[in-house]
Amino acid sequence: MAAHPDTIAAIATPPGNGGVGIIRLSGAAVTTIANALFNKTLIPRYAIFTAFKDADGSTIDSGIALYFPAPASYTGEDILELQGHGGSVVLDMLLRRVLALGARIARPGEFTERAFLNNKLDLAQAEAVADLIESSTEQSVRSAQKSMQGVFSKQVNELVAELTELRIYVEAAIDFVDEEIDFLSDGVVEKRLHTLLHRLQTIQQTAQQGRLLRDGMTVVLAGKPNAGKSSLLNALAGHEAAIVTDIAGTTRDVLRERIQLDGMPLHVIDTAGLRDSDNAIEQEGIRRAREELQKADKILLLIDAREAEDEQLINTLPNNIDITKVYNKIDLLGLAPSIEQTPHGYSCYVSIKTGLGMDLLRQHLKHSVGFNDATNDVFIARRRHIVALKLAYEFVGNALEQLQTSLAGELVAEDLRHAQMSLGEITGVVSSDDLLGKIFSSFCIGK
Repeated sequence: MAAHPDTIAAIATPPGNGGVGIIRLSGAAVTTIANALFNKTLIPRYAIFTAFKDADGSTIDSGIALYFPAPASYTGEDILELQGHGGSVVLDMLLRRVLALGARIARPGEFTERAFLNNKLDLAQAEAVADLIESSTEQSVRSAQKSMQGVFSKQVNELVAELTELRIYVEAAIDFVDEEIDFLSDGVVEKRLHTLLHRLQTIQQTAQQGRLLRDGMTVVLAGKPNAGKSSLLNALAGHEAAIVTDIAGTTRDVLRERIQLDGMPLHVIDTAGLRDSDNAIEQEGIRRAREELQKADKILLLIDAREAEDEQLINTLPNNIDITKVYNKIDLLGLAPSIEQTPHGYSCYVSIKTGLGMDLLRQHLKHSVGFNDATNDVFIARRRHIVALKLAYEFVGNALEQLQTSLAGELVAEDLRHAQMSLGEITGVVSSDDLLGKIFSSFCIGK
């Protein structure tokens, strides 16, 4: 357990007035502060109704005191929770009294940081605490709970254990190179590397869905003026978020809308129509549209089904971002809605005005990024987790290549070491102070 010389305190309930307000304390001085604040004996995990006293003996508030002694507490230290009335003034008065008795204001996320440093949570579980608080859908709540319960960490730790065993095997083969048996060419290492790659790929796919539950997918609507971008935004949002007229170039600025697509958060961005223009305002709108296209997870390129494709416009779109061509206004041509896979991506045929094909498009948006409606095995994940898993996959792939091409045991061992370090960053076994500071500073003060 990490020892902290100071005791921290913070209001743990949201700002504003409410029926109940909670102040949380953690640290070695908890019992001393409690003795000065109220004259009753602390009983572990027992609710005590008492008056909270000011320095002159007057009552600040009356409420409940809950004591959780170390190490069986959230932070691993002594914790005291003071539950009083939820008025902002009375909570401030009570907090000032606690600070005067020797505590200090907690930094954002410091309670959970202490839980991590005291081995009550690993880093992935600690991040899931903030994700649970910020969850915007039922699915993301359930997935954050799974991460808090260690589902994600367990899978990562199993992979780390497998990498450790394999490293021992490979390094033993290097040390005993003069033995009659060639441990590197007997097929055991190659088979285990293939297994690792498959498991890493599986957990990447699950983590990607968990990231979508947390962050959502950013979809940018692009195309020529009057192709139906604003109409599509309104159809996905379910209300009139954008102005729709027959006049080309109605949208001059970036319009953002956050929606839920069967439980998946979706950030839909409507942009100005892409064309040559002498109008200064429209030019600025087009410039902003180009900026948003570079940051998209996916681009929906709206095309009037009655017109030929503008190859010059298509060639100006980012080539590193998935693009689906959405052919709109098929009702005017008497075409049936459909979705087709082509060598260059997908083409979806819809009529936004009549709703033809819109269900196909919604399903495509989910499936194209690996999202499904089942949440039984999904845990919450962040971008840094995806990056770490991808790096680990690449290092294991490099190790397999080194083994197959040259039986280079030293290089295989080194790649496995890097893969192990990448996975260690997820749970905090390997982490820098800068990373920890960035993660916990995003928490609310009382957590």
